[in-house]
Amino acid sequence: MSQNTLKVNELHDDADFDENGTEAESFDEKALVEEEASENDLAEEELLSQGVTQRVLDATQLYLGEIGYSPLLTAEEEVYFARRALRGDVPSRRRMIESNLRLVVKIARRYSNRGLALLDLIEEGNLGLIRAVEKFDPERGFRFSTYATWWIRQTIERAIMNQTRTIRLPIHIVKELNVYLRTARELSHKLDHEPSAEEIAEQLDKPVHDVSRMLRLNERMPSVDTPLGGDSEKALLDILADEKDNGPEDTTQDDDMKQSIVKWLFELNAKQREVLARRFGLLGYEAATLEDVGREIVLTRERVRQIQVEGLRRLREILQMQGLSIEALFRE
Repeated sequence: MSQNTLKVNELHDDADFDENGTEAESFDEKALVEEEASENDLAEEELLSQGVTQRVLDATQLYLGEIGYSPLLTAEEEVYFARRALRGDVPSRRRMIESNLRLVVKIARRYSNRGLALLDLIEEGNLGLIRAVEKFDPERGFRFSTYATWWIRQTIERAIMNQTRTIRLPIHIVKELNVYLRTARELSHKLDHEPSAEEIAEQLDKPVHDVSRMLRLNERMPSVDTPLGGDSEKALLDILADEKDNGPEDTTQDDDMKQSIVKWLFELNAKQREVLARRFGLLGYEAATLEDVGREIVLTRERVRQIQVEGLRRLREILQMQGLSIEALFRE
């Protein structure tokens, strides 16, 4: 994402975010706080189990260093700047965004190894943060970080679903699938194994059939650029057959058939030959409608149709003697 990394000094720009289907889902502060606490525990366990030994890319280090200079806001400052931001004060809006960039990074890390690079996840999360600043109402009494977490997760999860899939899913399906996947992650830590559809269904009190159907939507389609592995440097695309590409045998057979058609056409009378040639694009003519052929040879549409029927009937007799079917050549 080196070319489109969201810079700190650009975060005041308007976020391009599709609200269709998003705002219809109500914001539940209590449920989100409980879920966030649970996910924090899971994320810490995952980081400890992985060892976090992988070297972070320079671009990520640079970005994290930049956002580290922005001080966090107190509860009082949060209310003050949020009120001013709602009134259109750009510096206050900017302060709200920059003070919560580390929250985006914290949430984005939970979605690592889901198909998008960390910086891509952060960029998507930043869009959610910007939207949260625009929508946050400090008079409702809860902290901005709690409200922003909901928006950040929405944008990240939607990006994962849209950008890592060959087939894009409707947003309501994405939201439902995320519920199942989140439950599966929680159960995997409790049970020490990947939960089955039955275990997930029991946890959510859902029919097993519905859970299985939704989980199948999470299966990835293999990319045609996937390497074959082993000593071969070829990708899957290199060995897939092109159904539209004829082999040499087919090409030779087609050439022979064209020559035979020309020979058979000359066994018809001149008028039948011309009508069939013009109708089906033979002998150098472009395929044309009955009306167009009639205008070219100065005959009515009905008369052209009659000549076509007569010509096809005669051609069928010729082909039958060759053991062939006219349907393989023309559509009457």
